[in-house]
Parts: sequence; structure tokens; C-alpha cells
Amino acid sequence: MRVLVTGYNGQLGWDVVQQLEKRDIECRGVDLQDFDLLDGPAVKAYVQEYRPDVIVHCAAYTAVDKAESEPQVCAAVNGNGTMNVVRAALSVGAKLVYISTDYVFSGKGEEPWKTDDPYDPQNVYGLSKVQGETAVRSLMKRYFLLRISWLYGLHGNNFVRTMRRLGKTRSEVRVVNDQIGSPTFSEDVARVICDLIPTEKFGIYHVTNEGYMSWADFARMIMEGSGIDCRVLPVPSSEYPTPARRPKNSRMSPESLKAAGIAPMPTVEDALERFLKKLAQEEFTAREAGQSLA
Repeated sequence: MRVLVTGYNGQLGWDVVQQLEKRDIECRGVDLQDFDLLDGPAVKAYVQEYRPDVIVHCAAYTAVDKAESEPQVCAAVNGNGTMNVVRAALSVGAKLVYISTDYVFSGKGEEPWKTDDPYDPQNVYGLSKVQGETAVRSLMKRYFLLRISWLYGLHGNNFVRTMRRLGKTRSEVRVVNDQIGSPTFSEDVARVICDLIPTEKFGIYHVTNEGYMSWADFARMIMEGSGIDCRVLPVPSSEYPTPARRPKNSRMSPESLKAAGIAPMPTVEDALERFLKKLAQEEFTAREAGQSLA
């Protein structure tokens, strides 16, 4: 099996390549320096040259707030760019993994979102991911569509790193407590992707670590797990207005994953503990090398 991973320089793309290599699966990670997603002929030519059996499409426009001021760019990358990847995959008969988000839903209520719940995006980014999903679902049959949320990983900036950085310089931080979801370690998502791609279990999956909480709850876990003495003050979203409307309900049901017989995702607590251990080792190695990490 040969796998092409787009968005290699991102948190998830990086972890997918690492996981594939651990399993001795031939793979290649690509990013902007290899081809422009908006250049359909270039995407197709690259894919036809490499001829992967699977394309894991992690590349995306993810600047949620910035998207509100440049909707055309966001839609082009996440909609048209995905269409170009779909057509390239079809040209070589490759399976496709498409990474989406809970932002395709309304973010209302308190019930976990199911895979067949209706689309109702509340911001530009969410709408662009609906466009990407539509491109995949309308043209392909051999696809795995994974919706994820609240992602963090070792390769890139994220909420965990931000909280640790702030906690080391402040006595308290204010974090919203009325947005509920499942913080998710990118390594765990990468494992699910690598479990799925050898199979024919095509369809839509919600892939998040087990457990629901607010950002404020998660911030407390980060401080405690890092041994940082910083008080977390829970505040409503209204205190932190952003250009893009954020969902209050990011809970997602894991039932489709369980039905496919894929090993369940670890809990939020377990995932954070593993992440912090790896981050501590990363920071130790950097100090030994005379480097500094944010």
C-alpha cells in the first residue's frame, strides 16, 4: 500500500506520516512546496506520478477568524482544492481520507452530533468544509470522511501550548466555559486513520477523544498536569467576541467508529497525559541541544 498525505507540515498530517512509517507503510508527505491545491492539473499530475493507493487529505484553510474577511480564499482551498484532490484520486483509483470538522453543524443544543445530522454551518470556515464534504460525497464511493474537533499535537501551535505559556507568566487566565467539546490528540486521530485505510469500511466517522468538557475545564487539566500554579477563571463567550461565531456544542457521537469495529479513542485525560509526557521529553531534548521552545 502506498499513501500520499497532504498538509504534511500540519499537526495531523505530520502524525499520520509518523504513524504510517511506524507501520512500515510506504508514504509521502506533501505540502505547499510540492503543489498548489488550487492548480487542478498540477495536483492531478503529481498524484498520477506517485500513484498512491490512498490519499489522506489533511491540507486545509484553518484560520477560522481570518476566513470571515476572506471567504473566497477559504472556499477556494477547502472547496475547490478538495475537488481537485477528489478528481486526482479518481484518476488513479485511490481511496480518500477527508478531514472535516464539527463546524459543519449548527453548534446548538446539548446532544452529541451524529454523522447523519443536517448541515447548518454558522461561519465561513464551517461552510467551506461543507463544500469539501460535498465534493467528496458527491463524486466518490471509496472514502473515509473524518470529522474532528479541538485538535492539538506535538507538531504545531495549539491550545495546550498556549495555556502552558500563559500559565508560566500569569497568576490567572480567563477561559470560556460555555463551549463544550472533546479536546483531541492528533496522534490518536492518526492511529484511527491508519486503522481504517487498509479496510473497505467507507463512510463518515466522528473521531475525538472520549469525554466532553469546556475549554475552561481543559485549561485546568493542562495547568494541573503541567504542574503550573495558575488559576483558571471561567467566563462566557460573550467576554471574548471573535469575528467567527464559535459553536457552543461541539459534542460528537462516536457510534459510527464503534460500529465499524475500530478500537475506541482514548479518554481526554489519557490523551493529555501522553501528550504532556512527550512534550516534556521534547523540551528536555531542546534544552540539552541549547534550543528554546515556546
